[in-house]
Amino acid sequence: MIEPLLIRWRSFYYGLKFAKKGKRVRIQGKHFLVEGHVECGDYCRFRDYIIMRTHGEGKIIIGTHSLLSYYTYVESTCLIKIGSHTGIAEFTVIRDTNHVFWGTKEHFALTPHIAKPIIIGDNVLIGSRCYIHPGVEIGDGAIIGVGSVLVEDTKVGSYEVWAGVPARKIGHRTDSAPPEKIMQSMELIDKYGIRKFRY
Repeated sequence: MIEPLLIRWRSFYYGLKFAKKGKRVRIQGKHFLVEGHVECGDYCRFRDYIIMRTHGEGKIIIGTHSLLSYYTYVESTCLIKIGSHTGIAEFTVIRDTNHVFWGTKEHFALTPHIAKPIIIGDNVLIGSRCYIHPGVEIGDGAIIGVGSVLVEDTKVGSYEVWAGVPARKIGHRTDSAPPEKIMQSMELIDKYGIRKFRY
């Protein structure tokens, strides 16, 4: 009984730090930092050791029923928008700002910043230990493989599968899926079905 009460208390206490917070948002961890303008929709889930921070006019906006897992770091001076029903796995970094270093020998801390919006669509899954740079756009239903680095201005199409350092397209969830993978998926769906979201 103690654990659910702790989660309810943390959800209430940390929820006060959001610029906007939807209903039934659950914050599980005691190490949770929100600074600046952060919004989230209904039924979002946040695990432990998460940092979401904005500077100046920056905003972080998260849709409904999305999840940020352990040790996720999200920082914005511009805009980071994460869609609904999207999962961000542990140790992922999403930053819409970086230092200028091309064409100059100056120390990176002394150069201006590059700031470009990051837009992540609905129903996206981002694997563990990914790094997402400024200007990245990820379409609905896309999958980003574990340990991937999406470099500046990368555009990931809807339902595409990307992986690597730097990340590149390695397939499409339906259009170019290997026949053996489709068969395996169909067998599992036939056996277990498609679950509905629990609200």
